[in-house]
Amino acid sequence: MALTLYFHPLSGFCQKVLVALYENETPFTPQLVDFGDPVQRADFLKLWPIGKFPLLRDDRLGKLVPETSLIIEHLALHYPGPVALLPRDPVAALEVRRLDRLLDLYVAIPMQKVVLDRLRPEGGHDPAGVAEARELLACTYAVLEAELDGRQWLAGDDFTLADCSAAPALFYGERALSFQAGYPRLAAYFERLRTRPSYARALREAEPYFHFFPRGEGDAGLSR
Repeated sequence: MALTLYFHPLSGFCQKVLVALYENETPFTPQLVDFGDPVQRADFLKLWPIGKFPLLRDDRLGKLVPETSLIIEHLALHYPGPVALLPRDPVAALEVRRLDRLLDLYVAIPMQKVVLDRLRPEGGHDPAGVAEARELLACTYAVLEAELDGRQWLAGDDFTLADCSAAPALFYGERALSFQAGYPRLAAYFERLRTRPSYARALREAEPYFHFFPRGEGDAGLSR
């Protein structure tokens, strides 16, 4: 098979790419990477010294493609399917890229700040940094609430790269700062994402690993 994806099912960024692959039923070989295994970690670092997944290996084109958005654009360009995750119109495509960046930078990244702080040892926590991250999440939720006015999906009527990004970002973002009570459009949108077959499949595959997700005080943990 031409495509191999190096990933872990629990990673939100990996789920983003899985959604894109599943949307178009793109054939690929899944290669799960466990960074806790020294051999697997060393083998992956030989392939990609930056050490970040997901990573796509395209044997047909002889390329290694890192970074989620680039992977999805690579798929759209070289392995297009019935779902056009990036519009052909350049203006519409730029809007989708803007929304994709909004989710990655201002939901997924601050969410990680909040969640990873839970793994720090006693005395090593960063309450100021966590507070700033939660403030950024709240601000971004408000932006998304406004963006979703009258829209089925984040960029409009069609499911796009922006929605691939939104699904895992919001799933984990909810565990860092809930949007259920104060952002009704966003909550309803996430329900559509959660039940979309491509993301529902990615969630099912992640479920066996949910117990590894660090819980905060009062956090009931992960559930679908």
